Amino acid sequence: MDLEDQLPSDDGDTADAASPSPGRSVCHAGCGRPSRVCLCPHLPPSPLPTSTTVVILHHPHALRRNPLSTLPLLARCLANLHLVPGRRLASSSSPALLPPPSPSGPVLFLYPSSAAADLATWCRATPPAARARPTLLLLDGTWRQAKEMRAASGAFLASLGTVPVALPVDGDSMFESELVVKKEPRKGCLSTMEAVARALRMLEPEGKGEEIEEVMVGVVRAMVAFQMEHVKHLTVAPRVKMRKKKELKREEVRSNAELN
Repeated sequence: MDLEDQLPSDDGDTADAASPSPGRSVCHAGCGRPSRVCLCPHLPPSPLPTSTTVVILHHPHALRRNPLSTLPLLARCLANLHLVPGRRLASSSSPALLPPPSPSGPVLFLYPSSAAADLATWCRATPPAARARPTLLLLDGTWRQAKEMRAASGAFLASLGTVPVALPVDGDSMFESELVVKKEPRKGCLSTMEAVARALRMLEPEGKGEEIEEVMVGVVRAMVAFQMEHVKHLTVAPRVKMRKKKELKREEVRSNAELN
């Protein structure tokens, strides 16, 4: 998202140390990454149970075209997680795709906007009984894709009575910290996995949320360490300047005139 979003992460078509290629040894029984950058030692022995139901609508290209996607790692970290592929949520498709929220729990749509309440403030202002067993809904794709997914899902989100919330921007984010995987468009940008971790710290019962956040952020930190080591040894070829057809046409006319 290229505006004010902290949620989806990871866009781009850059090559990654985690992208398997023919001949590479891959950890098929675990994280699915190349063996030399295996993250299994950093993952929990089994997915962590949470009282919060996490639902992520992810663009169909999020996994296929994005080697830095944190969705596969999220699936290994959280038991109460539902990954929904698609470009929008609608009433016609939601029964098959979107798990129903808890009868008494709120549905929180984590997507910063002018209408979004700060999640920490919302938690402090909402009685524990009114925010028990919430559903946390996020979008995952490129910055542009997430904006389009939000617009396309607007009517359905309104019908769910979702509460728009956003994470506080305190500077401790993927954008400025050692957790940076790639250059983000603005301060406060988080990968999907880090956004979920920060949110669960506030939504889960006291003590448990901090433990879950620590485990999840530890996984991302290990992933970033592998990525930074890969980038450090990467030789980037100079980028060829793209020239417009009009410019080439003018040069051709000028050259012909000089010859005549």
